[in-house]
Amino acid sequence: MTAWLGEPSRAGPGRAGPRSGHPRGIGLGRGSSRSPPPSATEARPDLPYPPPRPSGTRSQWAAAFLLARPMAPLGVAARWRRPAGAPGEESRRIRGREAAGSGGGSAMLRASLREVSSALKEGHVTATELCQRCLALIKSTRFLNAYITVAEETALKQAEESEKRYKRGQPLGVLDGIPIAVKDNFNTAGIETTCASNMLKGYISPYNATVVQKLLDQGAVLLGKTNLDEFAMGSGSTDGVFGPVRNPWSYSRQYKEKSVSKSHSEDEESNWVITGGSSGGSAAAVSSFTCFAALGSDTGGSTRNPAAHCGVVGLKPTYGLISRHGLIPLVNSMDVPGILTRCVDDAAVVLGSLAGHDPKDSTTIQDNFKPFELPSLPDVSKLSIGIPKEYHAPGLSSEILALWSKAADLFKNAGAKVIEVSLPHTRYSIVCYHVLCTAEVASNMARFDGLEYGHRSDMNKSTESMYAATRREGFNDVVRGRILSGNYFLLKQNYENYFIKAQKVRRLIANDFLKVFGSGVDILLTPTTLSDAVPYREFIKEDNRTRSAQDDILTQAANMAGLPAINVPTALSERGLPVGLQFIGRSFQEKQLLTVAKWFEKQVKFPMIQLEEVKRHNHDVFQHQKSASLS
Repeated sequence: MTAWLGEPSRAGPGRAGPRSGHPRGIGLGRGSSRSPPPSATEARPDLPYPPPRPSGTRSQWAAAFLLARPMAPLGVAARWRRPAGAPGEESRRIRGREAAGSGGGSAMLRASLREVSSALKEGHVTATELCQRCLALIKSTRFLNAYITVAEETALKQAEESEKRYKRGQPLGVLDGIPIAVKDNFNTAGIETTCASNMLKGYISPYNATVVQKLLDQGAVLLGKTNLDEFAMGSGSTDGVFGPVRNPWSYSRQYKEKSVSKSHSEDEESNWVITGGSSGGSAAAVSSFTCFAALGSDTGGSTRNPAAHCGVVGLKPTYGLISRHGLIPLVNSMDVPGILTRCVDDAAVVLGSLAGHDPKDSTTIQDNFKPFELPSLPDVSKLSIGIPKEYHAPGLSSEILALWSKAADLFKNAGAKVIEVSLPHTRYSIVCYHVLCTAEVASNMARFDGLEYGHRSDMNKSTESMYAATRREGFNDVVRGRILSGNYFLLKQNYENYFIKAQKVRRLIANDFLKVFGSGVDILLTPTTLSDAVPYREFIKEDNRTRSAQDDILTQAANMAGLPAINVPTALSERGLPVGLQFIGRSFQEKQLLTVAKWFEKQVKFPMIQLEEVKRHNHDVFQHQKSASLS
């Protein structure tokens, strides 16, 4: 049962339209759109697509594409749009931290949403000052490549309007004046949306995605659009046309003190680690304090995976709780807007602003959603915590296995019932996910044909040659490979054996979760990733398909079952890098899930990143970015 809202119309690639979008028998080219003039940025959600991990290096179906020339330059930085010219309790905490020596307002950027909101209300900081601090930090951390577009002028105007509301004593809510970022696969009116692809360079949507509009309606300040894998197809945020995203923890004191090669600057420069993906830009933006919250997308773990690698909270809500309207679709039946914040309480605040019915998305819940506050002293003593034995997957590092075991002991010592459970069809989930993902990708990418929006080739020999040239020039080898794979599964002779069978297995996977939760288990506790973040040079030794198969193995089952899941940063590895654990809850039981996550967060006391002086990296890393980003 695939929901096809989000099909294109002439208004753009994320707009709902009349086409059914059923994947059967899809060819290579239908409905795209000719873009308006450039000037901002957009992108698509996140996610990897994998099949079972092969014994060899590459599958035959992708070989032709893997041999193709790279479509994009390695590094391109953000394109800046410059301007023409308890009440009291939280703010006291901030002032105390600044007095303790953080200086320069850095404590303000590290505060929680409610603390900053309180400081804004009491006049200890203005929305404009807060926005300027974030913009300055974005500039000084530009080498991270977290942002594709920084909407400086728009952000400052929004901050000024927020400041006026605070002066009148009429703020719109907790998020009023709070700087946020949005993954570049959400449509944003007046700001370019690229999906980190040549196909959508210069595309400016005429409308905002529902989640973006809801944030703006609450007074949030949109700083810009964050980097990702092209069309959210990947698990490292390394395959976008604007270059890879660097993990802020690569430049942390914790990592540098424990990294092996520190003797030469060249070794240090090559030792940076990936953010995970595909929402790596959003995770890096939150982790480096350039914004207080960010939107990602989660199709198979694309919010939780980078959250784990960057040491932040990553929430994937229940499918249907948050509108997908305006999110450029990857896999309609699994895509969910994700939330990245620095603490669980902040995730609950943002969720309260976004959740609820949207008449533009028929897959959203019909009932009204009531925002909630998490208890200050959560109690887990009456809960039953399930430990799925199938998540002890091949390749799981000993460090994460030990942390998983310690986490289970924490719950047991707090009085919770901790039991081992079985999800028997989990071992088939990655194969099932690959078939369904690529099939829907083949359908969704058919709209990009050079006729309506996006890139259009100069090839004019025939309509068919223009289609082919447009897609060859606009998509990278990863996207083309998934389109080819998906169309193979949808061929008449393969449809029953692959697509239909995968749908049946998906139902069995969902039923496994229903049985476990029906047996009295409240929350499932699992690892989020197999290991901590790997160095970029090591990551790119394997192809996208193989990497995605490894990195999604612990996260994609929750997407296929439509369940809420959250990554909570847990500890630092032996290399000084973040490691997270995942909690999976019952459908639409986000309050219980977040309450448990908050309790766990309080127990583990994850350390805050200590960023070293990194300005010296700016010039070397992105010396060619301006010409590349505007090409």
